[in-house]
Amino acid sequence: MGFFIPLCMFAGVWMAFKRGRKWCDWYCPRGSFYDVWVSNISPKKDIPELFRKPFFRLGVTALLFAVVSLNLFLFWPDFSRIGLSFVVMATVTTVIGVVLAFFFHQRSWCMVCPVGTVSSLVGGNKLPLKISPLCLKCKQCFKVCPIAIRPYAFKSANVERVKDPECLKCDLCVSVCPKKALYK
Repeated sequence: MGFFIPLCMFAGVWMAFKRGRKWCDWYCPRGSFYDVWVSNISPKKDIPELFRKPFFRLGVTALLFAVVSLNLFLFWPDFSRIGLSFVVMATVTTVIGVVLAFFFHQRSWCMVCPVGTVSSLVGGNKLPLKISPLCLKCKQCFKVCPIAIRPYAFKSANVERVKDPECLKCDLCVSVCPKKALYK
């Protein structure tokens, strides 16, 4: 069971090469859990800016990769202990994510998740949303965004692209836009 976790990690990064952070939308079991269950207890406040800073995100990623590497070194060749170490890591980080959701946003952990961080770096701005001048800045897009992006902030006089590598490509913002100003 524990080896399902690195499989998910590799799948998320692999998908990022073509689709950006699409994996993090609902393919990610943890992201789906946060959206379906944890969102009910979250105050849906802004995700702390620190969590969006590259140095912080890369630091968390480096720390977790160091823990995984150390566990591989210590437990090799005992596959059951290696698998268990993945389960423990996933459990601890999920609990951290739930605690963060109590104070901020249900997807706060997703901003520092190693898979999300690497996917953002690899996927960049693949398949960006477009925003037309029809945008009223009503902020409906922000209210439904699982990662708390503000697509309306990218609006200018001309059609613009919503260039945010954190976009999950979930299209929730497209579906709620009253003027259909967001599109692919």
